[in-house]
Amino acid sequence: MNRAFLIIGAGFAGAVMARELSERLGAQVTVVDGRDHVAGNCHTERDPETGVMVHRYGPHIFNTNSERAWDYVQRFATMRPYINRVKAVIGRGVFSMPINLHTINQFYGTRFTPAEAAEFVAKLGDRSISEPQNFEEQALKFLGRDLYEAFFYGYTKKQWGVEPRELPASILKRLPVRFNYDDNYYNCRYQGVPEQGYTALIQGILDHPCIQIELGKNITASEAQAGNYDHIFWTGPIDSFFDEVDGALGYRTVYWQEERGEGDLLGNAVINYPEAHIPWTRKVEHKHFAPWEDHEQTLVFTEFSKATAAGDIPYYPLGLAPDKQRFAAYAARAQAQSRVSFMGRLGTYRYLNMDQVILDTLEFADTVICAIKEQRPLPALPASITSR
Repeated sequence: MNRAFLIIGAGFAGAVMARELSERLGAQVTVVDGRDHVAGNCHTERDPETGVMVHRYGPHIFNTNSERAWDYVQRFATMRPYINRVKAVIGRGVFSMPINLHTINQFYGTRFTPAEAAEFVAKLGDRSISEPQNFEEQALKFLGRDLYEAFFYGYTKKQWGVEPRELPASILKRLPVRFNYDDNYYNCRYQGVPEQGYTALIQGILDHPCIQIELGKNITASEAQAGNYDHIFWTGPIDSFFDEVDGALGYRTVYWQEERGEGDLLGNAVINYPEAHIPWTRKVEHKHFAPWEDHEQTLVFTEFSKATAAGDIPYYPLGLAPDKQRFAAYAARAQAQSRVSFMGRLGTYRYLNMDQVILDTLEFADTVICAIKEQRPLPALPASITSR
């Protein structure tokens, strides 16, 4: 029997699941997205005036330690090596991020060796904090107040809209400092950007005769369930599927002001502005994400962060205590669904990097396809959600 599936959302999660179902089962898959393009927030497009490839919803650099994720994207796009080197502008100057040996020596006017810098920073940390209970305590424990206030406090408050002490310590998962001169923003084995952009990459994943794409079509939960499909995969916000009956989940969103010019305006792809009195969080010059291209004109986005309002695109799950309680309620409702599965960043209310979305979806697809072949009910949520 030829099965038919409906997938809501044409980002990485929806595209990868569509590809797996069509390629491995020969199933007919319809992918619906409310926007007029695929790739979700990873969407890239040529700016007609400058010719620059623009990361329309913010910069994306594919970085992973997973060979499986790296091999997967290379099936559908040529990945060009790219190293993200972020700078931070504060009153005392321009510094490299993440904090590294150069940052430390420049900030303190020292000439430390790696061992000397490690010993120096260890003494800066707040030794009265044994088990950090929030973001601020995590930073103070490892960095001390000067580095925390210079590079983390203001940026974090602007990005999340709350005092850093209200955020979980897990956001700052590991020691945000390096005791060498490595200014590569990511610490991953594989790093790159698709030569023709992320939209072309997603289009490649969706390029299968069993996949039908419908863009510019907003579809509600009731409309999706009324269709003649064997199963539905929902990658939109899980609270919207249930009409926010348990309350709206908290998200942060971002917006930009565009500036056009000649030559090179920033001299770098990303420059952060950590100080609290500056309203924006960072500036992005998109031509630098494709150093293999040459453009006489340029385009800079100045990025601002705010709480989501009606009509905004949700970006970052806020994940405060009330949000966790609400999500638990929605997860319980999801488990009661027989024809719908929830996946992706919005469907599972998690901040996931692109490689994590791919790996999570591939693993979920394995589970789904196994259940189909064994004629068992399909899971409502990935195991990474139900097992935590």
